[in-house]
Amino acid sequence: MSDSNEMRAATIAVLVENEAGVLARVIGLFSGRGYNIESLTVAAVDEARRLSRITIVTTGTEMVIEQIKAQLDRLVPVHKVSDLTLDGPHLTRELALIKVVGKGEHRVEALRLADAFRARVVDATTESFIFEMTGNAEKIDAFCALMRPIGLAEVSRTGAVAMARGPAGLAA
Repeated sequence: MSDSNEMRAATIAVLVENEAGVLARVIGLFSGRGYNIESLTVAAVDEARRLSRITIVTTGTEMVIEQIKAQLDRLVPVHKVSDLTLDGPHLTRELALIKVVGKGEHRVEALRLADAFRARVVDATTESFIFEMTGNAEKIDAFCALMRPIGLAEVSRTGAVAMARGPAGLAA
């Protein structure tokens, strides 16, 4: 049995009405109660039904996460709330653009590491590369850590997107 004060990460998928103000209400729920959002992504997923999907990564005790899910479920424009970390196997991915600046051996090493991590060169100059990479947060973190001494200049990340494995969907 786990300690009720033990912190855990939660990846929560929320299916909402695609209308103005919904994201502000969801964020307000978190900020008003002092809950932290580690990652947030949102996009329209069903134009015909006017639905968007919000993926939120947060941490808290089991009680806090249950409160978050219950409060999200009570918001009027919310159709469904799913804690993917508890509901079974799921996939989580991020997209990152990573700029590395360097010359000579540093360029060669950057390309070698990019190949090992399956990062794609999407822009190149005589002094820099921009790599595109998808994967879980740990993979992107590891790649960035290796690029730091080579010449990591800038990183832009999408935040987590996640989906349950298998035939079941989040559709309302």
